[in-house]
Amino acid sequence: MGESLLGVELEFSGLDIKFRTNTKKTVVCEKKLTETDYKTLLYAIQNSYYYQMYLDDMPIWGMVGEIDNTVNPPAYKLYTHKRLDIGYNDKQVVDVNLTTDGRVDIRPGAELTFTYEVQWSKSEVDFTKRFDKYLDPSFFQHRIHWFSIFNSFMMVVFLVGLVWMILVRTLRKDYARYQKEDSLDDLDADLGDEYGWKQVHGDVFRPPSMPLLFSSCIGAGYHVFTVAVITTILAIVGEFYTERGSLLSAAIFVYAACSPVNGYAGGSMYARFGGRHWIKQMLLGAFLLPSMVCGVAFLINFIAIYYHASRAIPFTIMLAVSAICLFVILPLTLVGTVIGRNMAGSADYPCRVNAVPRPIPDKKWFVQPWLITLAGGVLPFGSIFIEMYFIFTSFWAYKIYYVYGFMLLVTIILSIVTVCVTIVCSYFLLNAEDYRWRWTSFACGASTAFYVYMYSMYYFFFKTKMYGLFQTVFYFGYMGIFAAALGLMTGTIGYVGTAKFVRKIYQTVKID
Repeated sequence: MGESLLGVELEFSGLDIKFRTNTKKTVVCEKKLTETDYKTLLYAIQNSYYYQMYLDDMPIWGMVGEIDNTVNPPAYKLYTHKRLDIGYNDKQVVDVNLTTDGRVDIRPGAELTFTYEVQWSKSEVDFTKRFDKYLDPSFFQHRIHWFSIFNSFMMVVFLVGLVWMILVRTLRKDYARYQKEDSLDDLDADLGDEYGWKQVHGDVFRPPSMPLLFSSCIGAGYHVFTVAVITTILAIVGEFYTERGSLLSAAIFVYAACSPVNGYAGGSMYARFGGRHWIKQMLLGAFLLPSMVCGVAFLINFIAIYYHASRAIPFTIMLAVSAICLFVILPLTLVGTVIGRNMAGSADYPCRVNAVPRPIPDKKWFVQPWLITLAGGVLPFGSIFIEMYFIFTSFWAYKIYYVYGFMLLVTIILSIVTVCVTIVCSYFLLNAEDYRWRWTSFACGASTAFYVYMYSMYYFFFKTKMYGLFQTVFYFGYMGIFAAALGLMTGTIGYVGTAKFVRKIYQTVKID
């Protein structure tokens, strides 16, 4: 399934290769070029096309042809001969190299003869390390990669210290002031200078606007974060880069198996908000991300079919994915929702919620929710900026990404930075007596995805050579899915950390 979703449709090349049996130069086929064949090969050679083959799951690449600029006009040469040098260790294939030769001028009506030969040789390469030659340590383990991790770690130390300062110093002053106000009689208290986050204690735990959508987003965010962590750990242990499509197949399996997490988190939260349409919430939570993925994939698929591209997903695979959503993800989400509503669906807030919402006072421009949201994603994006470059390069420049330990570490750093930033932003918002912290904290964390998508635009125009409708839609479509999943994850991380912070400060202070 992973191979098919990635557009990898393998066909037998026709080369008859037997283990440890050398093959002399042998004719594969003969072909007479038609006008259409000539134009196709001419276009491929002019644009430096290459093909990819696999032998015992090991990839090999070969150029279609070359341009001979030593003559005028330039001649277009097609490679018609393949030499395969295969290394073996005991009973296993551990190395393969492809050499192309037999340069032939192409023209309409030309008679071409395609040949190949195979040479086996003993190799000392261990079978478990046969993919090491495809990796690029000088790129992925460059000093700048280590420096980015250290830089992000220092950012974590700074932000944790900032949050600690707010908790220990700023809130301590607030506690002292509020306790002093509590010791005054009612008249003095009424005349006192009351302001800050304590004044919204009757509204701070009020359900947000659109509670059904909010609960579904949080459930989907929990789901994505769980899948990201588990899949990364499996990739570290299993070395998925050695098998085609194995990472995507594992991600699909983990996503389906972790569906109860989505239902539990979203269902329990919606119940605490007093929601009654729990079935709608469950359906929205279960299909929020899959519907976006399927919608974009179907659009790209129609364009791929029009262009006769190999990226077109077979119809049977579409049916298989739909069946997984309907018969695996949906029932497991339902189970998680039922358990969540019954085990964690009762609201237990330290402050009562007022019947009438408190009016939100006018505040300065720098504590407006929309500005806090935009500013909140800058530091989390800065902590993953370098890693985004390596991930994009491995995905769009066909380098094999294998440093999943870096990815796990960056995910942890991103989580800590997001929590710290959203706590600081939400504290400023509550201090301005604005109790709309739930959506603000979620959007503050999710805005990281906005900057990632903006960076993907820069990467497309300045780091790739893609052009045309299909490549543009393919790139921005799948980058949009990536950004949406990242936004759900970081938004949920920010909200969960902020919710614990808000609950803690209102538990500590005595509220009349």
